[in-house]
Amino acid sequence: MNLTLKIWRQKNANAKGKMVDYPISNISPDMSFLEMLDVLNNELIEKGEEPVSFDHDCREGICGSCSLYINGEAHGPDRLITTCQLHMRTFKDGETIVIEPWRAKAFPVIKDLIVDRSAFDRIQHAGGFISVNTSGNTIDANTIPIEKEDADNAFMAATCIGCGACVASCKNSSAMLFVGAKVSQFALLPQGQVEATDRVLNMVKQMDEEGFGNCTNTGACEVECPKGISLENIARMNREYLSASLKG
Repeated sequence: MNLTLKIWRQKNANAKGKMVDYPISNISPDMSFLEMLDVLNNELIEKGEEPVSFDHDCREGICGSCSLYINGEAHGPDRLITTCQLHMRTFKDGETIVIEPWRAKAFPVIKDLIVDRSAFDRIQHAGGFISVNTSGNTIDANTIPIEKEDADNAFMAATCIGCGACVASCKNSSAMLFVGAKVSQFALLPQGQVEATDRVLNMVKQMDEEGFGNCTNTGACEVECPKGISLENIARMNREYLSASLKG
């Protein structure tokens, strides 16, 4: 395959970025998208040019590091996959592919295609956890009966990998699907009830402080989410927030 890549290049967080065209040839349709970028970077290094910086880690679709905006879609044109699981057979020979970083105030660009997603970490730190008694009197969590439907929904919410595709896909750069998933995975379980009030209030407060926008109700976040996180989690978070606000 012969392709033209239009890639966002930005030297650092304070520099002005721009799109740069890179022709690339002899790309196998069986390559992953990141392997294709590896080939490009090898060519750039051989020419003495600066390689394109992009995030990646496990390349198995479970860490969320490989977040790229490809042809106007988070993680590219396929569904329920991360960028590292996207293969070049999805594209056509001779096609032009536009590759950008996430675009959100709360996700500032660090360099090229890498953005700072530590805002998600700070939201997690605000309440995305449960406190565990380690005094020696702990109770095995598996002895607490949980309805299968609740357990299944909690597991589904917990599959969120925090990649930020929901933010990148939203017109308002909303993080409500991410926060909704993190609130839901505990709200559905008895272990999460003790801190339920503080959790949702603190996480939503931190979300707002980070500069994320409000939900647009268009559902783009669910469509682009590589794990298919449901909008129902946003509704659950809203109910939890309302209940916690009335208690306060």
